Amino acid sequence: MKADVEGQVTWTNWAGAQSCSPRDLVRPASRRQLVETVAEAAAAGRQITTVGSGHSFSAAALSDDLLLDIGAITGVLNADLSTGLVKVAGGTVLSRLNQELDRLGRAMPNLGDIDVQTIAGAISTGTHGTGAGLPNISAQVAAIELVTADGRIREFTEDDEPDLLRAARVAVGSLGVILSVTLKTVPAFDLHRVDAPAPLDQVLGDFDRLAADNEHFEFFVFPYTEKALTITRNRTDRARQPRGRAERYLNDVVIENGIGDIALRFSGKVPTLIPKMARFSTHFMNQAERIDTSHTVFANYRTIRFNEMEYALPRDAGPEALRRVLDLIKAERFPIGMPIECRVVAPDDALISPAHARPSTYIAIHQHSSMEWSPYFEAIEEIFTSYDGRPHWGKRHTQTADSLAPRYPEWDRFQEIRNQLDPDRTFSNRYVKEVLGP
Repeated sequence: MKADVEGQVTWTNWAGAQSCSPRDLVRPASRRQLVETVAEAAAAGRQITTVGSGHSFSAAALSDDLLLDIGAITGVLNADLSTGLVKVAGGTVLSRLNQELDRLGRAMPNLGDIDVQTIAGAISTGTHGTGAGLPNISAQVAAIELVTADGRIREFTEDDEPDLLRAARVAVGSLGVILSVTLKTVPAFDLHRVDAPAPLDQVLGDFDRLAADNEHFEFFVFPYTEKALTITRNRTDRARQPRGRAERYLNDVVIENGIGDIALRFSGKVPTLIPKMARFSTHFMNQAERIDTSHTVFANYRTIRFNEMEYALPRDAGPEALRRVLDLIKAERFPIGMPIECRVVAPDDALISPAHARPSTYIAIHQHSSMEWSPYFEAIEEIFTSYDGRPHWGKRHTQTADSLAPRYPEWDRFQEIRNQLDPDRTFSNRYVKEVLGP
């Protein structure tokens, strides 16, 4: 039984800013079809790029040869409730995974604020949530099944070939196709979310305490303003206080995404109004709280299309770096009207994870899809680079293998494993060659 194969088509990512015309777009409908497709393509000397939901802002999923869409390889495959280990297919979207885990009475201990990515894509790019004691999503992986270039299914576990697992957890698709992952889940829990506006200087001054006192801490700040919105999430046994349907619709659909999108498009046509509109936007930063299931509280509803750059910096450098970024935007009058996001993440041991072996502060810059982003991101990137920053693999940046290698203590070990698993560079594309080398 053959996989669904389409001729040359145009594929576009979620943000609409990355597109490609692969020679073939293949959508395997089963594990068997996926393995057969990889084996046949590798034997023919083709280059394979894997795509899930297409939520990366970088060129990680672009291909001019074979684009392999694993979206049909989905679902929970096995669950051991005694250990909390849950095996899930690589193409499973996080929102569905969260629902499946909830039915099992389990949950992911930490998640990002977007749940439309596949689990394979999320871990491959080092996607994370926030929490001083909580590492990124890939650190929750106990085992990975990888389809390698020789058409074999290989499973790497913490007990069997742990170095290969540390490489495969974050690899930007360069080692093979992730067929499944086994996740370390925890008993399902509820979170109490509190949104609280505060003066930016106060937030930066209390940064370490806020990160230490809350399981999940982050904040947003608009350029040209001095007011931040802090968001804390902590486990609770209190009765749930979910938002009502009308409140969700008004806040998420109408105000934040509907009116927000219109305002950003308008500001792009009249950039001189951005500082004034940013200051006006701070009036929508209100005190709010709710209690609900963890995955519901983690995820945000997003329809605004934008481009994003995000860097992992040494934890202690976060407040100073953010202040420098805001000062640069203000001094140069950069037309950036979307808020900047700041999060904290614990270190992990994946070989090329942006948070490898160091507590990290992540700072994310956003620009509406209708507006130019490149010159402004690149100017800000120089600040991140001055702190030995490591870019999020799925977001915009200009780094190359030469500039990245010194920032990763185990870079050479990753390259050894890459040579071992994919010596012919079957799983490569222009982006992989740029950031990991030929």
